[in-house]
Amino acid sequence: MDVLCGIFTFVSVSLLSLFLSLSFLMLRIFIGKSIKDPSYPPVKGTVFNQLFYFNKLYNYQTKVATKCSTFRLLAPEQSELYTTEPRNIEHILKTNFDKYSKGQYNQEIVSDLLGHGIFAVDGEKWRQQRKLASFEFSTRVLRDFSCSVFRRNAEKLVRAVSEFSISDRVFDMQDLLMRCTLDSIFKVGFGVELNCLEGSSKEGSAFMKAFDESNALTYWRYADPFWKLKRYFNIGSEASLKKNIKVIDDFVHQLIKNKRKLLAKQQDCNDKEDILSRFLVESKKDPEKMNDQYLRDIILNFIIAGKDTSANTLSWFFYMLCKNPVVQEKVAQEVRDVIGGQANEAKIEDFIQNITDTALEQMHYLHATLTETLRLYPAVPVVSSEQILPPKLFV
Repeated sequence: MDVLCGIFTFVSVSLLSLFLSLSFLMLRIFIGKSIKDPSYPPVKGTVFNQLFYFNKLYNYQTKVATKCSTFRLLAPEQSELYTTEPRNIEHILKTNFDKYSKGQYNQEIVSDLLGHGIFAVDGEKWRQQRKLASFEFSTRVLRDFSCSVFRRNAEKLVRAVSEFSISDRVFDMQDLLMRCTLDSIFKVGFGVELNCLEGSSKEGSAFMKAFDESNALTYWRYADPFWKLKRYFNIGSEASLKKNIKVIDDFVHQLIKNKRKLLAKQQDCNDKEDILSRFLVESKKDPEKMNDQYLRDIILNFIIAGKDTSANTLSWFFYMLCKNPVVQEKVAQEVRDVIGGQANEAKIEDFIQNITDTALEQMHYLHATLTETLRLYPAVPVVSSEQILPPKLFV
């Protein structure tokens, strides 16, 4: 009897605690948010809506935006304001760019993975990385190296697709494109072959898996109101994120260490091709500021920028071509007209080599279809900023 009473008391206290916690959370969400004030954007739910629609979040947000171009989702701390109004976007990202920042909210969410890379910092660090990246990417050596890498991996991709086609097998196009773009970006970034398309090493496979999972788990933080609590107790998704980031850090720091040793043996530092080598040369001017951790952050941010954006855009591009066979034939015919011949098994290498900058400039229809794909399925559908000064949005 005493045991039953004890269990009943424990359950009652637990339920009461849960009820009080939820009540407090609801009060934090709804009190003081000017819900009916017409000078504020209308409220279209709370941040918990993002949990309910997480697997189709962009579809949900798009549906809401078609009815109201600027709206709010209430949160315990600060409300989230969403806008698709062109004047608002121009105001935030162009004419008043200096009045908006990544903000503490975004930085707390992404800093474990992105560190002090360009997507997680503001001010001087952002300007320094942007200036350095702009200079490095404008150099002929890096441009030629990048083009060579992408052509080589495009050839591997075509051969892989051809094998599936010949054997009449089903395959995951997005997964194949993800592997191809990661191979390319990783080679350009670190000067190292990851070989995801052809079956990489055990360490490379572990990095690839940890990298993808870390991106997904970091994104989940935007919809999970309890992620800080889970990180504190190292449980659930946060425990998985911590484990994956350690795999990434160990792999990348070893690469940086090996690259430093390699560069120390080389005399000529002017013809370095990959981004890491060029940044390592630059780090000699200020070794304390550009240490291994900072280099890790910079390069990982470039890989994140280039991998998923490219692969997702190409996935949607091929999807749209399959849905529109007339457009598909026009694209294929333009490529045949400009490049000449067919990309059969015997001539794949020659076909790829003929895809030059000059040839690409002549493919106007291909450029139009890629641009339309980006319009319909943007690679970065949501950009997050926080106001430094009070905003003046055209709601």
